[in-house]
Amino acid sequence: MSVTLGMILEARERLKGVAQRTGLVQFKALSDERMQVYLKTEDLQNTGSFKVRGAYIKIASLSKEEKACGVIASSAGNHAQGVALAARAFGVPATIVMPATAPISKVMATRELGAQVVLHGSVYDDAYAEAMRLQEETGATFIHPFDDPMVIAGQGTIGLEIMDDLPDVSAIVVPIGGGGLISGVAAAVKMLHPHVRVIGVQASGAAGMKASLEAGEVVSLPTAKTIADGIAVKRPGELTFALCREYVDEVVTVDDDEIAQAILFLMERGKMVAEGAGAAPVAAILNGKIGAEGKVAAVISGGNIDVTMISRIIEKGLLRAGRVSKLRIIMQDRPGQLELVSSIIGGNGANVMAIHHDRTDVNLDIRDAILEITMETQDRAHAQRIIAALREAGFDVT
Repeated sequence: MSVTLGMILEARERLKGVAQRTGLVQFKALSDERMQVYLKTEDLQNTGSFKVRGAYIKIASLSKEEKACGVIASSAGNHAQGVALAARAFGVPATIVMPATAPISKVMATRELGAQVVLHGSVYDDAYAEAMRLQEETGATFIHPFDDPMVIAGQGTIGLEIMDDLPDVSAIVVPIGGGGLISGVAAAVKMLHPHVRVIGVQASGAAGMKASLEAGEVVSLPTAKTIADGIAVKRPGELTFALCREYVDEVVTVDDDEIAQAILFLMERGKMVAEGAGAAPVAAILNGKIGAEGKVAAVISGGNIDVTMISRIIEKGLLRAGRVSKLRIIMQDRPGQLELVSSIIGGNGANVMAIHHDRTDVNLDIRDAILEITMETQDRAHAQRIIAALREAGFDVT
């Protein structure tokens, strides 16, 4: 069974009053004369992610007998909450298998929605294998997070909404994990507006769909390592692969540093909290990987980022942008040296955040000391000016 336009249109009707019709807002901080960027804010969707759309449509399609047997799913977090919410709406028992590495916030939210949570493995694919084993034992219906036509049809309603709100959009940029979201969006858009480009974005450490499209068949990656846990999938789906091959124009990748930069950019300039997967399209646009012009829509797929991860991601983003710099200075161990370093840094408009002085390193000359400084700067060029000033004053800086 494939996905038809009729299925997506029917899904849109079924989701009325269930899923929010999220906004499509212009993001001026990322727009210029060549490209006007609009954000599809699925991070503000019920449960904080687009996943509720597909999960609800799938469970709604089950027979009375299937619903009585319950449902089971595997998820890194967002699909879990979508299934739990939909199952509760229909009074269906739900069991969700999640990787042990899933963010605590997503695990707790899933349990609060009434689902039984089983933690297993380190990545989504491990959780999937365990869910299939439990499904055989219990006879519950498995709700696939992406490789199911009803789930894909539900996600495709996002494409319809974008086209309704922005009829002259030239390109739509969508994150890819297993491919359910982009398959639905691409199918909906291309069936009605074949001229609109659909561009997928994957984390470079989990680019299974890109590898599959290049190979001409579904391939499984040995690992899926990325801070974007929502798209950390080693093997895309068979149906999603077929739909991507037919409807998706291009797939690009972004690394974790670029994702962290985009999360920070959305926080500062868009006043928006996006998880790694949700920020991936912005990361691609921000780093010039989208060769599109005119009006471009970026799907911010979710905002369920673990608060314990936010500080680490912010730090990584600040470091990459040159907003925070860490210097290692070898200097003479005598009075006035630390004061001179501080005056050079302060005099050039930077702020010292942390400092560590060490004279015990065995590789040092007995008359020297190591000074490690973390400083706050405007950008990378600002940091380089300070380093140049320190070197001009005779300091050995790395």
